Amino acid sequence: MVMKHYSAEFKADAVALYESRPEATIKQVATDLGVNAETLRNWVRAAGSSRPRGRRSAAPSSASVVPSALEAEVAALRRENAELKKEREILRKAARYFGGGDGLVNRCQFVEDHQRRYGVKRLCRVLGLARSTFYYWRRTASLRAARQAADARLAARIRTVHRASDGTYGVPRITAELRDGGEVVNHKRVARVMNAIGLAGLRLRRRHRTTIPDLTSTKVPDLISRDFTATEVNTKYVGDITYLPLSGGTFRYLATVIDLASRRLAGRAIADHMRAGLVIDALHAAERTRGSLVGAIFHSDHGAQYCSRAFADACREAGVTQSMSAVGSSADNALAESFNATCKRETLQGRRAWDTEREAHLDLFRWLHRYNTVRRHSRLGHCSPIAYEQALRTTSTTLAEAA
Repeated sequence: MVMKHYSAEFKADAVALYESRPEATIKQVATDLGVNAETLRNWVRAAGSSRPRGRRSAAPSSASVVPSALEAEVAALRRENAELKKEREILRKAARYFGGGDGLVNRCQFVEDHQRRYGVKRLCRVLGLARSTFYYWRRTASLRAARQAADARLAARIRTVHRASDGTYGVPRITAELRDGGEVVNHKRVARVMNAIGLAGLRLRRRHRTTIPDLTSTKVPDLISRDFTATEVNTKYVGDITYLPLSGGTFRYLATVIDLASRRLAGRAIADHMRAGLVIDALHAAERTRGSLVGAIFHSDHGAQYCSRAFADACREAGVTQSMSAVGSSADNALAESFNATCKRETLQGRRAWDTEREAHLDLFRWLHRYNTVRRHSRLGHCSPIAYEQALRTTSTTLAEAA
């Protein structure tokens, strides 16, 4: 039975109960107490309770939790999708930066160019680049620009030297040429710049056999024993024959006489045959260059021309002692063969043959003259043969005067 009259203490307790249960409504508290909801509301109003009417602080029901969780998940997926779209956009734009060159530099440059749109942090994360690396790259930009400018100036000088050598000089000779011109440069830097601009020296080609041994000839001792050095000029020489290919499958032949002390080409002869007269003409040319060959040693392979009686007589008349390598051993006359290979490599310039005999003659005339006077020889400290001979004479004169 519902009470009609309530004491002041009951009313105060009912209001206090309502205020102590912020999650409950007036109707819920009234039901618990067995009073009319409107009556409890009047008591609360009369007590001046500060609690808002109809306030709900209770936890949402499971029905309301599910939509809120889904909405949060959808929002997270949308954010993730937007981020993936930006990453894909970044990678698509970055693809143009990776066509070649240094990958690290390309990544740094891409971050530098797009940082305002995407931010450094995001770009570095997408490209797999440490931010400290990017900031270091940007901090050293001025030093890098100065180095690139210096490399560009060096590349221009390298091209000039390479062109002057008819495209034959490699890293060692170009380095020596630059140093003689006052450039302070390391051969590793020259190699790096040459590689960057696509320059290289000429390389050896396959050899063609010109030595035909005469197994019936008189045995001549080997006085060189692979020691291709000499302390004085006009004391030891080596010689060989090499073929000069012409278009149409024909050949001309070059015979040489090279001084072992200075690597100077002292004598040469060109003919359309490989008879003994070819090597005799080369020996006479060396005799004219030196004035006399008396007391000198001339070393060759066992080719039939060098084993001939005619060549032996020519050596005897010139006062030259013959020396020969072992039969079939190319290493015993390696210096002369190396000279021939270099000569053809640098005159043919990758071609298989000369078009005409006159073209071959002029190319050889030019190169053989440059070999003695200009071309740097690694064995001579990158001096030309004639410059080396002049230095030897100067040193000998100085020592004689000091004595």
